[in-house]
Amino acid sequence: MTSEVRKSSGGKSNGTQESDFSRREFIAGAVAAGISLVGAKANAQNIEGDKGKMAMKIKLGVIGNGGRGDWITGLFQQDGGYEIHAVADYFQTVADACGEKYGVAKSRRFSGLSGYKRLLESGVDAVALETPPYFFPEHAEAAVEAGKHVYMAKPVAVDVPGCAKIEAAAKKATGKRLCFLVDYQMETDPQNIHVVEQVRNGAIGRIIFLYSRYYGGQFADPPLTPTIESRLQHLIWVNDTALGGGYHVNADIHAVDAGIWLAGSHVVSAEGISLKGRVDPHGDSDDVFLLNYELANGMILQHQGRSFVDMVSIPDFCSCMAHGQGGNALLGYGGVAQLINSTTAFKENVVNLYEMGARRNIAAFHQLIQQGNYSNDTVPHAVGSALTTILGREAGLKRAKITMAQLKKENKRLEVNLRGLKD
Repeated sequence: MTSEVRKSSGGKSNGTQESDFSRREFIAGAVAAGISLVGAKANAQNIEGDKGKMAMKIKLGVIGNGGRGDWITGLFQQDGGYEIHAVADYFQTVADACGEKYGVAKSRRFSGLSGYKRLLESGVDAVALETPPYFFPEHAEAAVEAGKHVYMAKPVAVDVPGCAKIEAAAKKATGKRLCFLVDYQMETDPQNIHVVEQVRNGAIGRIIFLYSRYYGGQFADPPLTPTIESRLQHLIWVNDTALGGGYHVNADIHAVDAGIWLAGSHVVSAEGISLKGRVDPHGDSDDVFLLNYELANGMILQHQGRSFVDMVSIPDFCSCMAHGQGGNALLGYGGVAQLINSTTAFKENVVNLYEMGARRNIAAFHQLIQQGNYSNDTVPHAVGSALTTILGREAGLKRAKITMAQLKKENKRLEVNLRGLKD
């Protein structure tokens, strides 16, 4: 299976590399913000930006070698702490292209649905999961069972049972002294971290309302074919609810996740509406959403998402704003992070986050493994964000109010027809 880099202002940048923002500064900033998404319990004193001080090279296997898989493989290689040892993709041509590019022996380039199994047996220490999300729970479970560290993209799953499997796999990983990190980017940005830290310290008073938005272009959605093979690449699978989670779970999740982070709480219910706005849709996912989330602490998070036309030129295309009794705060994927109250007017650019967030997470993953930090505390939040967007997706489809308790009790599993695919 393959994944592509989305062409938006949040996509891969060809701009400058990150300035001198070291591993120590990143982890220390996360600790100050009171978040757990970057391995904040790691010993910051041992985290240095000098890659020459690394005590180990981690043999990495990358599962899913298309656009984003290929790109993130390059980031792992550039980090200096990893050896690209094996690759696996449903399509042999894709695995070969990625393997050739990063110097992987032909004998360790695997394909087919079961290619990931052969990769796990190839001598890797860790795996990076970059396939359509439907396959994440199966691949993560197998990786942990095989004794491998896990680095995975979001969303962690497309349904409630999948989320439960990821949660269980991470707990098992901790017991087996393995690291398990989920790659979200907004929570790694130093400006966003600063804003959340100030909000936690009461800079805007009690939050009374949160508003998140995600405006983006649609992914290619060609006519269906006799098997789903044609849906397994070029991000076509985002259009398919069971295979990719749909637009809200796969794309809007960035903005919704930021809202949960700002609120410091979890969602208990959702209601709203959704529809298909793209021309000639073939996948079953809606792409326009207006949703109201109720949080356990009484806050309201309103989300608006549109992914049917190219709207990425709109400022703050992926962001969340918190309105408090004493000011407001904004987190951005691009654009700016800001906080305004009666005495403060903080406003700083969020720079090249798609790339730099991944680089920071890759660096943190290596350091957590090297230090033996197996707390795996990115996972609960990532599972919570996935469940929240699954809840919103279902509420929008049904145009009804659904509680998280109801969603979990239903425990609906989404099935993908794998008939006709090569093993």
